[in-house]
Amino acid sequence: MRPHMNPNVSADSLTRRQAIAGIALALGTLAGSTRAFGDTEPAAKTAPDSAPKPARPALHYEADYKVRPQRIYKVLLDSQQFVALTGRPAKIDPTAGGSFSLFGGLILGRNIELVPFQRIVQAWRPAHWDPGVYSIVKFEFQDQGDVTRMLLDHKGFPEAEAAGLDSGWKEHYLEPLARFLA
Repeated sequence: MRPHMNPNVSADSLTRRQAIAGIALALGTLAGSTRAFGDTEPAAKTAPDSAPKPARPALHYEADYKVRPQRIYKVLLDSQQFVALTGRPAKIDPTAGGSFSLFGGLILGRNIELVPFQRIVQAWRPAHWDPGVYSIVKFEFQDQGDVTRMLLDHKGFPEAEAAGLDSGWKEHYLEPLARFLA
């Protein structure tokens, strides 16, 4: 994965409003309401669309590492450890709502939910995507005694990006983690 870098975008310039707007875009708009605000009459009903809706792009990975969940969690949220893992510059605010810039600014986002040593959920985007467009990345850590199973789910990205993201997760996260944690 070699996304194009936008030198005008940094994790520091990402506002909370932009992150929230991106999250809303990534999760989709609220569906089902046929009334506009203030309307007292329901809108005319339309026949349901019988055509199946295309599946939203998603990637799922499972990887086992012979370390405790705490170790993986810390590597993914600590700037210095992430740099040691990837060999690329990283700035990570390890708090809920905190921003991050990975791989020298090629990946930007915010931590949406952090459950220590169990789950990390992020609004995540390559810098070359349009401003305000985010996908959702979730790391879950399952302690299985002598190994930790990491579940990685990435959803809500443009379908054209699927192949690049798939190879990027393998080349820049899963395989390096296996070597780094060995």
